[in-house]
Amino acid sequence: MKPVALITGGASGLGAAVVDELINTYQIVVLDRQQPSRDDVTYFETDVTDASAIESVMQQVGELGPLQVVVNCAGIAPAAKTFGSKGVHDASLFAKAIQVNLVGTFNVCSQASALMSANDPNADGLRGVIINTASVAAFDGQMGQVAYAASKAGVAGMTLPMARDLGSLGIRVNTIAPGVFMTPMVAAMPDKVQDSLSQMVQSPKRLGEPNDFAKLVGHIIENSYINGETIRLDGGIRMAAR
Repeated sequence: MKPVALITGGASGLGAAVVDELINTYQIVVLDRQQPSRDDVTYFETDVTDASAIESVMQQVGELGPLQVVVNCAGIAPAAKTFGSKGVHDASLFAKAIQVNLVGTFNVCSQASALMSANDPNADGLRGVIINTASVAAFDGQMGQVAYAASKAGVAGMTLPMARDLGSLGIRVNTIAPGVFMTPMVAAMPDKVQDSLSQMVQSPKRLGEPNDFAKLVGHIIENSYINGETIRLDGGIRMAAR
């Protein structure tokens, strides 16, 4: 029986690339609001902000086999200034970004770690690995990204304490902070905008591809000494103010 890897947001973008990377080694479980395009995964339509729903899903995941890998890719990226020509930032929009990106990530991590803790440890005493997704916006967020940046800074900020919380259980926790990647949202932007973004990258002069992200996920899984780290994956980009 293959061990289980659970990917939130696995129906598209970075999450779908992670599914492609891990499908030959793991039974894949996808948590998303939309149906994946492939039929060789187990899919649960799930709202990650609903802690009780996550708990219910984890009970079902536990019946498939040992959960060894969790990759949190589900997220939203609202854009609004704290105050500007459109008025004051919608407080509910800010709260939604925090709920989905930060609280949703935490909900999955906490419930998954309970499941992982029952696994048999390997030779290093390890039982599983959790990989979360932050963003370079956590460190150099642009104008209009206050909600998104705050939520992703929270994901980066909980990485080390969560790794410390779970270390005695043999569960590693790491975070990837991607730069600008060619996800469906970015691909829909005008070519002029995409070119402008790629010029901020030091080298190579291109936007990130989802496969770049998936390869790093694979390396973190394989390299058991990476723990408690937030890794920028951005080609050396440092975002301008706008």
